[in-house]
Amino acid sequence: MDYIKLGTTGLDVSRLCLGCMTFGEPDRGRHPWSLGEEQSRAIIRQAVDAGINFFDTANVYSDGSSEEIVGRALKDFLPREEAVIATKVHGRMRPGPNGAGLSRKAILQEIDASLTRLGTDYVDLYQIHRFDPETPIEETLEALHDVVKAGKALHIGASSMWAWQFATMLHTSDANGWTRFATMQDYLNLLYREEEREMLPLCEAEGIGVIPWSPLARGRLTRDWDEETERSRTDEFAQILYKRTAEADRTVVEAVAEVAAGRGVPRAQIALAWVLQKPAVTAPIVGASKPGHLADAIAALAIVLSDDELKRLEKPYVPHRVTGFA
Repeated sequence: MDYIKLGTTGLDVSRLCLGCMTFGEPDRGRHPWSLGEEQSRAIIRQAVDAGINFFDTANVYSDGSSEEIVGRALKDFLPREEAVIATKVHGRMRPGPNGAGLSRKAILQEIDASLTRLGTDYVDLYQIHRFDPETPIEETLEALHDVVKAGKALHIGASSMWAWQFATMLHTSDANGWTRFATMQDYLNLLYREEEREMLPLCEAEGIGVIPWSPLARGRLTRDWDEETERSRTDEFAQILYKRTAEADRTVVEAVAEVAAGRGVPRAQIALAWVLQKPAVTAPIVGASKPGHLADAIAALAIVLSDDELKRLEKPYVPHRVTGFA
């Protein structure tokens, strides 16, 4: 396994981050396709054995059960001083006017709840899951700064938003002497490249570590376009992401298949290798529901795509409506 600094921090993370949305009790939350504890532990153990030390979850994943499962597994498989644990705050965790968002009240409540579920005194990376237009950014940023100063998080990160919003938050942190975002977790893959226009250059200029979510487009880049899985049939968010651009996206999927066939490797390795070769990218967040998924992700680290292969993969792409913020 290769390791890299997380943005401009001194924290070393594996070149792959294991995304933990797949792990959680299927009868809790909105992910009926998630894996229960026994299956989840097997994947987490496989990741640890492969040298992955970076794990990303969120309070909303399977109504908190993802954090619970990940926390118990890492306690058994990896010393806390070696594990890099990331979680997120923003989504609705309970009814009522203060049950979601990025208010000071929500942040301070949810960091403690996440730490309890994870069974740890601190997280290495605490991220805002989305931008909250209902809360002044000063309130959000100062609350995050206080979370860091209280020792409950070592670093903070952000996720999908407009580049101007992220730039404004970075400037506000700098102006007030508050803890700066170390990472941006945004939506980037061969089916969605709009982040290349502004967000990736901004992150490079500001020394922000990019940890893209869904680098395989929720599995769509790994199989024939018309092939369905249980997740693709029940994943409501996927319909938002891909429904409008189906015909254009199909040609990209076909290009991935052609390049993969030429190399004699699974498509997932090609699609992930493309993300890994983006200069701004620190560690793609890869999900895995089967051992083979993780094995493909690890194998992708050894693939260096040629200029010709990059052109073949990128040529079919057409501009997309900006999405991923929902």
